[in-house]
Amino acid sequence: MTVSLSTHVLNTATGRPAAGVAVELLSATDRIARVETDGDGRARLAESLEPGTYRLVFRPPSPFFTRVELEIVLEDGHYHVPLLISPFSCASYRGS
Repeated sequence: MTVSLSTHVLNTATGRPAAGVAVELLSATDRIARVETDGDGRARLAESLEPGTYRLVFRPPSPFFTRVELEIVLEDGHYHVPLLISPFSCASYRGS
């Protein structure tokens, strides 16, 4: 089984991608990756993961949400997990 993971952070207050957002991928015991989103708000976190449970941690540009953490279960295939962020709200979903 091959598992890969990417993300996209969008600032819904401005309607623009959120560049330079720190994103970490953690397993139960280790940090797998630490990246920053590019100019389009996108980041690839891993190309070859084992299936399992991981934590995805965002440090968004919000005066209220300084850390957004998602626990995700990855099986086989590619996963894309976007984060929509504004000064006072956030949402995520499993993208394609």
